[in-house]
Amino acid sequence: MPANKLLGQHWLKDREVLAEIADLAELEPSDTVLEIGPGLGTLTSELLRRTDSVVAVEFDQELARKLPAQFPGKNLRVITGDILTFNLASLPPGYKVVANIPYYITSKIVRFLMTAENKPSLAVLLTQKEVAERMAARPGDMSVLAISAQVAARVSLGPVVSAELFTPPPQVDSQVVVLKTRREPLVSPELEKDFYRIVKAGFSAKRKKLRSSLSGSLHITKDELEDIVHKAGINPDDRAEDLSIEDWKRLMEVCSDKK
Repeated sequence: MPANKLLGQHWLKDREVLAEIADLAELEPSDTVLEIGPGLGTLTSELLRRTDSVVAVEFDQELARKLPAQFPGKNLRVITGDILTFNLASLPPGYKVVANIPYYITSKIVRFLMTAENKPSLAVLLTQKEVAERMAARPGDMSVLAISAQVAARVSLGPVVSAELFTPPPQVDSQVVVLKTRREPLVSPELEKDFYRIVKAGFSAKRKKLRSSLSGSLHITKDELEDIVHKAGINPDDRAEDLSIEDWKRLMEVCSDKK
């Protein structure tokens, strides 16, 4: 079946790479796996070799209709729909996610998984190499995506997958990124709203120094902002990408004290 470019479909058929991706999920037979965008079922096949239960959410109706027939007798539940509206609470605690996801919704999927009440215990995602690197970034090259991933999970990079191994080949290479969910997120759920308000304010004009980006977005004077960042132990000449998650937490705390 030809890939639908509008849906960002690129089929990975290399069995060795598919097996390596499935192995990174450290699956046990008792695990439940959520697969996002199973497509032709090549990765699904590897998952069903390792675990007894796979829930596959597929947006393409025709692909979703054909998939179950490929795995008779297997505990595969195929759901036709948008992963971003899927009820993660319907999955058992500790479920895992394994997916070759469309580049254009990677950020949305990561935020959806990592901010859910019922988070996966582990997510193994194959995505655009640049996006995978952004998720694993360190201070100096941070982004909202990196922060949202790392607040909830320990992020590490897996193998690079060459574009030529896909049909049709995408224009860039892909890379596996592994997110191991933290037992306790770096920001508690009740503080998430305030935390991300500050983070998004800082990244609203990420090329600007914090004294400009934060003061404009938070509607405070530059003098007030200088006082806040000084109390948080941060250089006002830094840019948002330079700050660690701990830096943002201190900024949030100082801003809260100012209210």
